[in-house]
Amino acid sequence: MNDRKYLDAFEGCALPAALEAMGERWSFLILRAAFDGIVYFEDFQSTLGIARNILSNRLAKLVANGILSREPVASDKRRIAYRLTEKGAGLVPVMIALRQWGERWGNGPLAGPILCDLRDGEPIRQVTLQAADGRPLGYEELCWIDRNGAGTGGAARSPCCVAPARDAEGRSGKR
Repeated sequence: MNDRKYLDAFEGCALPAALEAMGERWSFLILRAAFDGIVYFEDFQSTLGIARNILSNRLAKLVANGILSREPVASDKRRIAYRLTEKGAGLVPVMIALRQWGERWGNGPLAGPILCDLRDGEPIRQVTLQAADGRPLGYEELCWIDRNGAGTGGAARSPCCVAPARDAEGRSGKR
């Protein structure tokens, strides 16, 4: 069976490109390490316990995708610093959402530090989906709207925007 046929259904969707750029665990662990302030190859390697060839490959891919920048260190031109770009920093909420999902649904006890607000020292809230007016949304309250109809009150809603059927307990059939 031709897998490309199924991917064509996602034409114009940004998810496949995002997964191509970040879709494996080492890339997210490198992103987390960069978020934590690690910038040098040797430090990524020792912190993550990743093989040099894999780290080199992943760093090159993250740089090529504009997620990290690769900059010579002024005081030692032989050293290279890898830093989050604005595009890379835009992935931090994704990384946090994945971590929170893992904390909720993972198999082991919670361990490691808790991500907190720098100003208050309080744990951050769960990453949530919110409507334009700020109210929280569940997945059953979402639908795809043609980009040309977005912001028009849903004038160009696709068929999936019809409210899903609910069972006797009020649960959506959308699972």
